[in-house]
Amino acid sequence: MTTSREPLTDAQRRIYAAIAAIPPGRVASYGAIAARAGLPGRARLVGRLLGDVPQGMDLPWFRVLRASGHIAMAPGSRGFREQARRLKAEGVEVLNGRVPLSRFGLDADIDHALWGMPGS
Repeated sequence: MTTSREPLTDAQRRIYAAIAAIPPGRVASYGAIAARAGLPGRARLVGRLLGDVPQGMDLPWFRVLRASGHIAMAPGSRGFREQARRLKAEGVEVLNGRVPLSRFGLDADIDHALWGMPGS
């Protein structure tokens, strides 16, 4: 966490707001968060900002994953275990460090309604 008291930029505010808006039991990729914040193609910025969250800001960081649905931290690391534990506590399926985005992603219900995609 950062201890800087500098005001957030517009991009930071939008990214943090997009992360904060992920509801319990759902996940989103770094790229999806960037797109929802109006910054398509800026997935790495999302990752960088998650590592530099202002002190006192409580974000559901654990709901953000790689585009493949994998947890981005090293398998077996403390952060990896904590992220998997928090996701499972919300009812999100985590198998071998991966979440099926078709079932738990932010747009899973929309995709299913539009295309009839079965959960995987």
